[in-house]
Amino acid sequence: MGAASALAILSMVVVAALAAQLAPYDPLANDFGAMFGSPGPRHWFGTDVFGRDVLSRIIYGARTALLVGFSASLVGATLGAIVGVASAYFGGTVDLLIQRLADIMISFPIIILALAIVAILGSGTFNMILAIALSFVPRIELVVRASALSVRETTYVEAARAIGASHWRIIARHMVPNVVAPYLVMVTAFLGQAILLEASLSFLGLGVNEPTAAWGLMLSGAAVEFVQRAPWMAIFPGLAITTTVLTFNVLGDALRDALDPRLRT
Repeated sequence: MGAASALAILSMVVVAALAAQLAPYDPLANDFGAMFGSPGPRHWFGTDVFGRDVLSRIIYGARTALLVGFSASLVGATLGAIVGVASAYFGGTVDLLIQRLADIMISFPIIILALAIVAILGSGTFNMILAIALSFVPRIELVVRASALSVRETTYVEAARAIGASHWRIIARHMVPNVVAPYLVMVTAFLGQAILLEASLSFLGLGVNEPTAAWGLMLSGAAVEFVQRAPWMAIFPGLAITTTVLTFNVLGDALRDALDPRLRT
């Protein structure tokens, strides 16, 4: 399952990279003579309210999904890992303050926290990536901190302290490399969630803006008054989101099993 999901993700990356060559139509081109066109030989996935080809917009939407997913998960996981390792290493008041702040942020669901940050920063792709990344930080920080606490008590960290190594050298050379495994698992686990959050925020009008091709924005365009007339406007973007999130979740589970010695067979 892990290999199959990795192959599917690689295929998605290739499709996104070659979108200009694979898309049969310009995803931004309006064709009012083909509005609400049903799936057929000319438009395999039909057309939307502006006559735009749904298949072309889904292909280009993969670029938006991967950009937001990889950027938000990498930024959020990296910040969370840095904060988690620093909190575990310094302990005391620093650890107490960081953990209480993390508890406050975790008390909010991720979507609510992301909505609040986007409402403060404003809509747009960059602000949406930043909002999703910041909402991931406290959850990743807790996982990394748990691993870093055990590393802090090891003999080689004590030896580094004894020879006078600086705090940041100990963190960079001895603690960070030993929390790479949970870091990688969290990155892959939050990739699918980042894509889902991007679709949710775009659906609510707080993510990417028209006429950018994005799956959540396509679902938003398939409003209630259009669903019965052109159900393919919602079905195909919904399938793209579901398949992508499921694939990333399966890859995250497989990577966790591969990196956890207790789960190896």
